[in-house]
Amino acid sequence: MQAIILVGGEGTRLRPLTTTTPKPLLPIVEVAFLERQLDWLASYGIKDVVLSLGYLPDAFFAHFPNNRFGDINLRYVVESSPLGTAGAIRFAVDELGIQQRCVVCNGDVLTSLNLAEMENFHVEHKADATISLTWVDDPSAFGVVDTSSDGRVVEFIEKPNREQASTQWINSGTYILEPAAFSAIPAGVPVSIERETFPTLLAAAAPLYALATKGYWLDIGTPEKYRQAHFDVLEGAMGKPPVMGAQEVELCCWQNESASVDPTAKVSPPSFLGAEVGISARVIIDGSTIGTKSSLGPDTQVVRSVLHDQVAVGTSVNISDSIIGSGAIIGDGASVIDDSIIGAGAKIAPGATIKGARLAPGSRAD
Repeated sequence: MQAIILVGGEGTRLRPLTTTTPKPLLPIVEVAFLERQLDWLASYGIKDVVLSLGYLPDAFFAHFPNNRFGDINLRYVVESSPLGTAGAIRFAVDELGIQQRCVVCNGDVLTSLNLAEMENFHVEHKADATISLTWVDDPSAFGVVDTSSDGRVVEFIEKPNREQASTQWINSGTYILEPAAFSAIPAGVPVSIERETFPTLLAAAAPLYALATKGYWLDIGTPEKYRQAHFDVLEGAMGKPPVMGAQEVELCCWQNESASVDPTAKVSPPSFLGAEVGISARVIIDGSTIGTKSSLGPDTQVVRSVLHDQVAVGTSVNISDSIIGSGAIIGDGASVIDDSIIGAGAKIAPGATIKGARLAPGSRAD
């Protein structure tokens, strides 16, 4: 079985981080999210992966210059205009002449799904398509999938009211498809696999199945969920250690051995300090990740936040519930709070308050 990963989206909900970096290449605890997906696929013996590209394709070529990731051979298709989830699959299949079973993954889902179990289920039921399902407390923001006792899909319900939902099992964005399912997708036009292809297969009484699983699952597409992915990984959602070279100095507090931490600083879990990080006196880090070669000045506090690489933070700075892009500079006494996102290389003047704002890469806030 080979894989197709849909990584063509613009990631608009994570701007300005995605202004210069595609969402799948953003780091989750120092590792590009897409690399975590590829590691997961490789653990099930998959060695041929197609990346369906659209937005900033050159960034992917630069990230994988040899078209390899470990034992995985990477191939690419680039859409000239967005084709939707199903349209992208059909485009990849036609461009590369794929005529075999494929696992298809959305490019924004972090999961520990047991892919071998899913493929066995797919084969046993002689399915044309199998959808992975995950349980959520509130299905109102998702499409729920109702099935019979043997897993055959009987109904799709898009974004039901919480009280009226017949199930809390939702489409989790991982599929196994046979060539017969590819044939159900019109070529060359935008098509949604969730809203068009799967309902078409259901209406045609094709063997369409869904497998409910209890593994870890998270859609990283919003700032809140992107931060949550870091915390989950630090707590072992995808196995330990969260990144090569990290040492667990206390439960769910990880750091690279080259990080320098003043003895008066306090670091609370789940947290991570990358290589050559410098943490000054009386700094408080609570549930946050600090990227490689970043520095935090004395009396600074970082809470429930993500700092990318080479962020320079001054004295007495307050950062909470926010994301700071690579190379940003935060002046003394500044505050970055309430779901703010600071683009790469942005500069925040001393004493400035950034509350619930988004700053473009390279910009300045006084």
